[in-house]
Amino acid sequence: MSSATNQALATFAGGCFWCMVSPFDEMPGIHQVVSGYTGGLTENPTYKEVCSETTGHYEAVQITFDPAIFPYTRLLELFWQQIDPTDAGGQFYDRGSSYRTAIFFHSEEQREQAEASKQALAASGRFDKPIATEILPAAPFYAAEDYHQGYYRTNPSHYKRYRTGSGRDAFIAAHWGKAINKDELHTKLTPIQYEVTQNNGTEPPFRNEFWDHHGEGIYVDIVSGEPLFSSLDKFDSGCGWPSFTKPLRAHQVVEKVDMSHLMIRTEVRSKEADSHLGHVFNDGPGENGLRYCINSAALRFVPVDRLEEEGYGIYKSLFQA
Repeated sequence: MSSATNQALATFAGGCFWCMVSPFDEMPGIHQVVSGYTGGLTENPTYKEVCSETTGHYEAVQITFDPAIFPYTRLLELFWQQIDPTDAGGQFYDRGSSYRTAIFFHSEEQREQAEASKQALAASGRFDKPIATEILPAAPFYAAEDYHQGYYRTNPSHYKRYRTGSGRDAFIAAHWGKAINKDELHTKLTPIQYEVTQNNGTEPPFRNEFWDHHGEGIYVDIVSGEPLFSSLDKFDSGCGWPSFTKPLRAHQVVEKVDMSHLMIRTEVRSKEADSHLGHVFNDGPGENGLRYCINSAALRFVPVDRLEEEGYGIYKSLFQA
């Protein structure tokens, strides 16, 4: 854990604050993510008051982070990938001024970095409308009611339904998902890797690369390279496939109902590449009771001593005593 001297604040408004916690909450170097209200005219507003659109507040999250591990520029990148920055009237299902997007800067350096990131996004051509997200000086921040904090953890079923129903997930997939060329994948992947990731296949138990692998590092999507699991969460389940108690980040995998083979199971897919990874079961040894049973063929292992070299340096802190 870093000392208090290495801690800084970042404040982002991205629509419903329920959906703005989980993308940051589990990243290395993030100490705390608080849902709350900022930018308004009154002190200590309630959720009901803010939703009435009479206080001028934004729903926002305030992040306490270690910039040496997770720089502010990376926070900005992650922020843009959670929102529709062209919408000046709210976000997705939620309409009104309290759901507008904004970056609240806490220093001149943050303001400069936020302005640069906004200009870069506008110049990228990713969106065909102007960027409407405001960049504003930080204002008093008031924590929301307890039941709003960590909502994705305390009410996971409702949270997932809300995210999907609001249109946020579909928008993110359409604008930030990686385009996959299946012809190129035939060349890049081995036959079993292609069969598993693209055709929902399953490799043989006990005859796959990582079922008894014990190296320290992270496992990434063989197709896109997106980080998925950590060796710190890997355990021997006896099933013959690599098993994990949780993904690196809750939002980095997508769960879907799988009714194939005359069974009802929960399939696990990668978020960016939509690769089939495996399934998740409720018989794990961790606090959440889950076992992510994953095909080795969907994974590539990056050892600790290569994390920096391969662009995964932010995860090194997970393996430091």
